[in-house]
Amino acid sequence: MRKAERALPWMRVRPLFSWNLEVEPEKVSMREVPAPKDSALPLNAYLLHNLAHVELNAIDLAWDTVVRFSPWRAELGKEFFSDFVHVADDESRHFSWCCQRLSEIGFNYGDMPAHNLLWRECERSSTSVAARLAVIPLVQEARGLDAGPRLVRKLIGFGDHRTSNIVSKIAEEEVAHVAVGVFWFLSVCEKMGRVPCSTFRELLKELNVELKGPFNIPARDEAGIPREWYMGSPTGNENRNDLVEVYDRLAFMISMEKENSTLTGPS
Repeated sequence: MRKAERALPWMRVRPLFSWNLEVEPEKVSMREVPAPKDSALPLNAYLLHNLAHVELNAIDLAWDTVVRFSPWRAELGKEFFSDFVHVADDESRHFSWCCQRLSEIGFNYGDMPAHNLLWRECERSSTSVAARLAVIPLVQEARGLDAGPRLVRKLIGFGDHRTSNIVSKIAEEEVAHVAVGVFWFLSVCEKMGRVPCSTFRELLKELNVELKGPFNIPARDEAGIPREWYMGSPTGNENRNDLVEVYDRLAFMISMEKENSTLTGPS
């Protein structure tokens, strides 16, 4: 797997596939994204707009992973690329749900500024398959698992049950996307002869990526992320039998998620 880990030149990453959007949001730093009370949008539209932005970035990130690492298709195998094409397709469905619901409540994607954090992470992880898997599915998408229940509760509290149902369905399907990342990170580490937990932590330290709680431990367990990877407990030597169980659970999650992709949308 050394060949697949060969460094590529650093470059300014632009989306490889983009949507024909009438209005794109102004891109600002995280600090400049307005708070809900300063956004001129009601809370449900504000939360939905933020989620739409994440989903649009997730589409481009999945396609970037497919195209950027395609020179190493022999080492990675065709299943790697088919899995991330499938993730991109799912994310496009999620983005469509968000945009449709925004339109139903009188707003559009682009009605408020948005951050460029995810593309910054894309650039930082552009030199290594292992780094890309660690930073995007295992950190950024896993944060979505942590935030999903809080977002649903806020929308229910606001009284928008239609939007809360959409967000709940998206959060449910995102578990399998994280599972795809875990599966392939384990596979890459195995090919490299590396210990997954220590490799994950070393990559985050190298890239200056911070793990932030609170963590949605049940969802992370379901996605197959071993707790010691993100809870800060001593790693020791990972038990091969434990990893086999993780592989089995991930295969089941990925299979279930592919069935979900036939759905047209949540009610």
